[in-house]
Amino acid sequence: MKEKESLLESNKQKTSASFKTISCIIEIAAFEKAATFGLSANMILYLENEYHMGLVTGTNIITLWTAACNFLPVLGAFLADSSVGRYPMIAFGSIVGLMGTTLLWLTTMIPQARPPLCGDSTTQCQSSTTFQVVFLCFSLGLTSIGAGSIRSVSMAFGADQFFKRYNEEKSLAALQSYFGWYFAVSSLAIIISLTFVVCIQEHSGWQVGFGIPVVFMLFGAFSFFSASSVYIRSKDRSSLIIGFFQVIVASYRNRQFLLGSHENNVYHHKKESALVIPSEKLRFLNKACIVGDPERYLTAEREIQDSWSLCIVDQVEELKAVLQVIPLWLTGVL
Repeated sequence: MKEKESLLESNKQKTSASFKTISCIIEIAAFEKAATFGLSANMILYLENEYHMGLVTGTNIITLWTAACNFLPVLGAFLADSSVGRYPMIAFGSIVGLMGTTLLWLTTMIPQARPPLCGDSTTQCQSSTTFQVVFLCFSLGLTSIGAGSIRSVSMAFGADQFFKRYNEEKSLAALQSYFGWYFAVSSLAIIISLTFVVCIQEHSGWQVGFGIPVVFMLFGAFSFFSASSVYIRSKDRSSLIIGFFQVIVASYRNRQFLLGSHENNVYHHKKESALVIPSEKLRFLNKACIVGDPERYLTAEREIQDSWSLCIVDQVEELKAVLQVIPLWLTGVL
């Protein structure tokens, strides 16, 4: 009886801890999106009216800023998987993102941070100084770094909370619900930001309108750090992106191998893996998993000695899958 009670109590603690960590991770992801989209919606008007920029210049700045927000998650994922870790990456993004939104809000509060207001229509508006533009771009750069750091691993960090607490069957069932809530809350945050925040910016001014994203990031950072003691932090440092580079290097090193029929080549693969033979698509990458000399590349236990000279079939197929979607992904960078 006592064992059942202790087991029930343990399950309750796991459920409570999982709910707290998952809710905090979803909150920081949602608040970050609300802050970023809330700033970007009317940014062109802010640059034209307050910084006296032309349409082309303002559009170029916003385009580069948006591209950075969409591209930096790739770099963030690489750093998180290879060395930094997922929790430190989100923590770093929360702090930097809060700094960026705060500095951007200060441009509305400090008159010296932007050009003086235009006079009547007969006088020419004063252009912004180099320092003012640099300060503005620095603020936008910090927000993009924060967004890239949070977006890169927030979903994966939430998935870690399930796999480390429950068995595989329960984890997969919980993940389906988690992914649904993650996208639903993030989408709702974007909708709210593009409607209410934009409306406040137009009716209450830039000082209040740019202050709301600061509050969003502050709430998100506070929520994320409040659960620091109960997060499960994976110590696994295996990097998918490093694996991609290993495939490229190995295929180049093995460029002397001939790609004949599958019967003439021996491919290295995981034990009990469904992928035993690589596909014919992008077949030049198949050289990375060809076992040319087993004594040279494999140990007595059939383990790879040098991952930069020989890869498994799974790695090759994963890289092929990513390469095939890159053209589609690039259309969403800008």
